[in-house]
Amino acid sequence: MVSRVADHGQEDDMTDTTTHTAETVRTWHLSRREMLGVGGAVLLGGGIATGLSAWTRNERGLRADVVIAKADAYDESLAECIRAGLFTLGVTRSEIRGKRVLLKPNLVETAIDAPHINTHPAVVLAAAEAFRRLDARDVIVAEGQGHRRDSLLVLDESGMGKALDESHLPFVDLNHDEFTAVQNAGSKTTLKQLYLPRRLLEADWVVSMPKLKTHHWTGVTCAMKNLFGVLPGVVYGWPKNVLHHEGIPESILDINQTVRPSLAIVDGIIGMEGDGPIMGTRKTAGCVILGRNAPAVDATATRVMGLNPYGISYLTAASGCIGPIHEQNITQRGEPLANLETRFEILDEPHLGGIAVG
Repeated sequence: MVSRVADHGQEDDMTDTTTHTAETVRTWHLSRREMLGVGGAVLLGGGIATGLSAWTRNERGLRADVVIAKADAYDESLAECIRAGLFTLGVTRSEIRGKRVLLKPNLVETAIDAPHINTHPAVVLAAAEAFRRLDARDVIVAEGQGHRRDSLLVLDESGMGKALDESHLPFVDLNHDEFTAVQNAGSKTTLKQLYLPRRLLEADWVVSMPKLKTHHWTGVTCAMKNLFGVLPGVVYGWPKNVLHHEGIPESILDINQTVRPSLAIVDGIIGMEGDGPIMGTRKTAGCVILGRNAPAVDATATRVMGLNPYGISYLTAASGCIGPIHEQNITQRGEPLANLETRFEILDEPHLGGIAVG
């Protein structure tokens, strides 16, 4: 059984006087007609961006910082890596003190011997330590995996359960948590409301913690797609069949505009290429990617994978609406992208044709 005792550390060398404050990302709301009409470039469900207009390149003034941190192993150095990344993003103790933080990893399947499938426990523990040292009131780990119905089995066989127990981190099964209907803020699907778990709604900070992977339908799955797992399976089925029927790109946009995650921390130390999110092969990228804006993080992660973010329909649709995806509108901090860019292979399928570069 996963512990529900939180242990808050007091030591921290991060101050409220940092000069590395991130720019505030403003969120704009476009109608579906406006979304589809941006420069004639965005086609939800598989289109790509072409002939970007000056308006589109400007992305309505949206800007974001993204940190790429070099990380070679799942070891104790990750805690400092993530703390440094938060510092660079301007996340201070005064911003976190007394807040409830929900860490949402990507737990798809079991397989403790396959580190390219799930977010590694070491990354989750490092993030939890960072937030505890910033005096968070509570830090919990929560997931509503879409494939296996038995959450404790996934926890145990992935190695996550043991890691959480040892660190006194509570786990919440979002598939079976109490839920409440809230208005769908995105309206890209036909769903008027989204049913969200109580513990998600109670959180002050929702942190998406995906694995860096390719995906057989969307091309790339990262911080935005990871939020599929916050919707309860008891409502949406396994593997969240309602969302698949509504359209994966459209559902990704609706969930992100409704949930509005505070932060993304991507496990890119060992990723997955090919037939992701489960059947692909391991690919070492050697990095952790952090940012306050999910589209900016996903676009940067896509570039780290040597792929084209403009070929991913939910990213082109998020551009100028939820956040920036163009390089000139993203301040990339930390390790230069060129130092870590690694070509990930994707499936040779017509609907993924705009994602490969070269």
